[in-house]
This record gives sequence, C-alpha cells and structure tokens, in this order.
Amino acid sequence: MAGRPRLLVSRRLPEAVMARLETCFAVTTRPTTRPMSAGEATSALEEYEAILPTLGDTFTAGAFAAASRPRARILANFGVGYNHIDTAAARAAGIAVTNTPGAVTDATADIALALVLMSARRLGEGERMVRAGKWQGWHPTQLLGLHITGKVLGVVGMGRIGRAIARRAHLGFGMKVVFFNRSAVADPGVPARQLPGLHDVMAAADVIVIAVPGGAETRHLIDAEALAAMRPQAHLVNISRGDVVDESALAAALEAGRIGGAGLDVHEHEPEVSERLRRLEKVVLLPHLGTNSEEVRTSMGMMAADNLEAFFAGKPLLNPV
Repeated sequence: MAGRPRLLVSRRLPEAVMARLETCFAVTTRPTTRPMSAGEATSALEEYEAILPTLGDTFTAGAFAAASRPRARILANFGVGYNHIDTAAARAAGIAVTNTPGAVTDATADIALALVLMSARRLGEGERMVRAGKWQGWHPTQLLGLHITGKVLGVVGMGRIGRAIARRAHLGFGMKVVFFNRSAVADPGVPARQLPGLHDVMAAADVIVIAVPGGAETRHLIDAEALAAMRPQAHLVNISRGDVVDESALAAALEAGRIGGAGLDVHEHEPEVSERLRRLEKVVLLPHLGTNSEEVRTSMGMMAADNLEAFFAGKPLLNPV
C-alpha cells in the first residue's frame, strides 16, 4: 500500500466498489453508517489525500477553515446531490469535488412512481390495516383512492430525474404532464407544458412530484402558500431533498384535509422524521430509498472511483461540480 494515495470512505460501499478502490488506494473505511460531523471532516481533510463522502457528510466552510494543513486534494462524492459540501470553500482550498449524476436517475424516478401509487391508492394504509389484523374483507367503498391514469402530473424541476419521472407517468399511465423549471426546457422528452410559475403547477396537477436540487435556493420551496395552491384531492411526492418541503406546513395541510395525501422518501431533519407526519394515515414515509438497489449503488461507487482514478492519473475529471 506504500505510495498509494490515502483514501477515506465515509461509509462502506458495495463489495465490488471496495475491491476496486483497494487496488488503487490505501483505503480507510469509517466503522459506522452515521454521517460525518464537521469535526470529522476537518480531521479527514488533514489526514487523507482523497475522501469519498456521501449524503449528510458535512464539509462546511468552517470544516475547511479549521483544517490547518489540509492534505486532501479531492472529494469524490457518492451521490448526485452535494449540498452537504461547501463547494466554494473547497475550491478556495484547492480541493476538487465530483459527484455521480446519471447513475441515480432511473432508480430515483422509480421510487417517485412507487410513492405516487402508494399515496394515491392508499397502499400504506391498506398494508398497515392487514398487518394490524383489522381487515374485515373486501367491500365497495374501502380505502377509495385516486385513479392516476389520465390525470395531470406536475413535475417541479425538469432535470434528468424530472424527465425520467415524466416519461414513466406519461408512457405508463397516460398522464398529462405540466412542469415548473427555473430555466426554459426545450425538450422535456414527452408531451409536456412548462408553466410560468410554481403555484401554476401546484394548482394544475392531480399529483405533484418534487425533483429539484437541494440547497439554500430551494429550502422550503414547497411552503404553506405553495401547498394552499394544490387541489383538495391532489397528492404531493418528494424525492429531492427533505428541506425542500416545509414539513410543518405539509403536516398542517394534511391534518386539515386540504390535500389528498403525500409520499416522502426524504425528510427535513433526517434521520429524524416528523412526529406529526408519522401520526397521519394519509402520508407514506420511506427511509430515503431512492437509489437502494445493488446495481445502482455499485454504479454510483464505480463512478466515484472513475473520478478518483482520473484525478490521480492527471486526467480530466468526469463529473466535476
């Protein structure tokens, strides 16, 4: 291992990825699945030439500033989202940052459609009823939900994942698609109308899926006013970042019956989940499963490895941010 760059892997990755990394780097893996703290990040910046962080590993401006003699030269993030890394502070410290776009697109879109069906058809409520031994047999008005075929899908954020969601909904369920995006989208991939404002989409759709990047610009983008624009029978699905949705406002809307339901794969204060939301039947709550398949997580890890190997070989980065 002498001479190999020292690499910290913040949380263990699929075995095929670990085996590849260990052929090129002197690898240390943290013995926990918990995110790194800012203090751990500072120590890592001082000790390792390369770091492979992931969701929640807090590389703040303070963490970079506190590193007295940083050895790190690259952060190869495992994941497309990187709002847990202060990229401006990394650049100022001369540290490259990469991510893994593309690898997560289809898996995340699949989870979005799963949540659409679970929320609209009240599948979570039905499953809990069966497990609790409360099901007394079929009857014509039991757990009536929203039939999504032919309904209007609203996509907030028409990037790679937003397009993949729209494609599945339109081609699979004949849904009409409207969307909001900060910039003009010339080709959304399926017949779709770009509406001028967020509230226009919230008001027009039967199901709204949030697929925007995380960060300060999108924090609480879905607030009380946006929720108030929704139709009473409409459902909200969030597969982006938890703090894009004001969960207190969402809980209030659900408690008052102002919207039909919601499905969340991400949460504002992960891993804590709102107690108000947990008490409600008409909300589906998943533990951030967007990319949880062996193939996808391996592909993400291999993409991070590609970036690391390119960097230390003096080649252009594949996915710089």
